Amino acid sequence: MHKLYDFMEARERLSTVTVKTKLIHSTVFSNECGNDVYIKPENLQRTGSFKLRGAYNKIAKLTKEEKERGVIASSAGNHAQGVALAAQRLGTQAVIVMPRHTPLIKVDATKQYGADVVLAGDIYDEAYAKAKELQEANGYVFVHPFDDPDVIEGQGTIALEVLEELPDADVLLVPIGGGGLIAGVAAAAKMKNPQIKVIGVEPEGAASAKAALDQGGPVDLDGVSTIADGAAVKKIGGLTYEYIKQYVDEIVTVSDYELMEAFLLLAEKHKIVGENAGILSVAGLKKIKEKGKKVVSILSGGNIDVLTIASMITKGLIVRGRIFTFSVNLPDKPGQLVAVSEILANENANVVKLEHNQFKNLDRFHEVELQVTVETNGEDHIAKITKAMKDAGYDIHRINSHEVHDVVER
Repeated sequence: MHKLYDFMEARERLSTVTVKTKLIHSTVFSNECGNDVYIKPENLQRTGSFKLRGAYNKIAKLTKEEKERGVIASSAGNHAQGVALAAQRLGTQAVIVMPRHTPLIKVDATKQYGADVVLAGDIYDEAYAKAKELQEANGYVFVHPFDDPDVIEGQGTIALEVLEELPDADVLLVPIGGGGLIAGVAAAAKMKNPQIKVIGVEPEGAASAKAALDQGGPVDLDGVSTIADGAAVKKIGGLTYEYIKQYVDEIVTVSDYELMEAFLLLAEKHKIVGENAGILSVAGLKKIKEKGKKVVSILSGGNIDVLTIASMITKGLIVRGRIFTFSVNLPDKPGQLVAVSEILANENANVVKLEHNQFKNLDRFHEVELQVTVETNGEDHIAKITKAMKDAGYDIHRINSHEVHDVVER
């Protein structure tokens, strides 16, 4: 296990390559959760995530002979870019094995830092197996994305920055994927201030750390299902588990819908773009029991493609009650559409989409189904629209979130 001076030395080691990401106070999230909330924006770090810290610290500590052999890693995302840039800066060659279906934008970003990219396998596990095979054949040094003491040490430098800027922080919220980030942050934070509380945040559909604590050690989940692809880890590391067991006070989970809501608020209120796994700690703010405390959410990364951004915003609007979709059966006679439109106009609801289907409601021969999507100002506004429609004799059916985004995006 590490000592505090290990993290302090790592911080000095990283001083020439990392950006010191300053805390951002959030009135919006403070009001949402009843605490004084600060965001640590590691999405503004070089390569767009915290991963550079651990990768650089690991490679910087290699011997001259190890650097001459070169390094290898397997990754479909942020770790790839962190290793590639670190290797470039430290004068060693990097080979990154990525799954064959990795988006071209991520492959190109990794190549731009001077790494050799090998595409192998359909999933991460197959890319990892290929990387280990190449390591064995060529004598490369393997840089693990999370289960490595030097990587953990580099990630822990985040805690030192947070506590230097906000020494009286009460709670740290940290995303969990494989566990490298929270292992380093929790250890460094507790060594600096034993009273601070560290809470990990996992996706509901990939809660591998929670499962490990419940079972007394890392276990393979039957499967993972989450939009937070960067944290979709079936089994946390053995080393990271030991750190979590010793230093982490609590783990909470968040749903995909809570991630969508957090994404929207970050983008709209703070002009911050975070990737789905990166914003776990922001989505987790509502899940903590503490009130009136100084809370820091570590936003771990911001590498997200434009199409996903558009989808997340749409779904976030739905979750926040800013888009309302409903269906209503109307008598099949002229003037009904105008009547509904007038009600919506009177309630200041802006129509986004309208579908008038004469053939959908075959069980009621003299009725047609109208499906309407409107922009709204939240749940109170939706309640007013629903009441106005009911008062006019229309019985409407609200279409729920997982159905709505298909309607909006069609």
